[in-house]
Amino acid sequence: MKIVLASNNPGKLAELQAMLAPLGLELLSQAALGIPEAEEPFRTFVENALAKARHASQWSGLPALADDAGLCVDAFGGQPGVDTAFYATRFGYAKGDDNNVQALLAQMADLTEPAQRRAALVSTLVAVRAADDPEPLIAWGRVAGEIALAPVGGNGFGFDPVMFIPEFGQTFAQLPVEVKNAHSHRGKATREMMALMRARWLQARSD
Repeated sequence: MKIVLASNNPGKLAELQAMLAPLGLELLSQAALGIPEAEEPFRTFVENALAKARHASQWSGLPALADDAGLCVDAFGGQPGVDTAFYATRFGYAKGDDNNVQALLAQMADLTEPAQRRAALVSTLVAVRAADDPEPLIAWGRVAGEIALAPVGGNGFGFDPVMFIPEFGQTFAQLPVEVKNAHSHRGKATREMMALMRARWLQARSD
């Protein structure tokens, strides 16, 4: 079964491909199919993920999966949230993971206590069978931690180098990929999505 991933992020594609492999799904990037990025006008992860999934499905004629994820920092009232990908542009940087990290650390320079640096990574996955699917599958994952004082580790992408997880005493970028995938926000959301797909899509095809 082919599914379009409504994202042009190669890191996200690689993570989701690995985690969805047990279902025997073939995940295609929308970029490979020439699908332009969807607009994301909403202020919640689930609304934006649904808009992206419907957009990719409409363009491709295939089922689509979309992930809207972001960093929610307690000291910033939950921001940058849905604007995470463009966070650096608020401060004059170009869009990009490294610049996002640099901008975040600069904005948090005066917040040095762990309690002041609490944050969560949130992932919302939405899957649709068709662009007008009235019953989308929705899965959600969240992991809480603290923003490290400096980037540490070479694995992962996005804010992984500064997302310190007290449970492990390391950032996500320091953890082996299989450990990160088992405990990350996207890992939690993907496992929930896999269960939904098995029960609602794949089981129906085999009945």
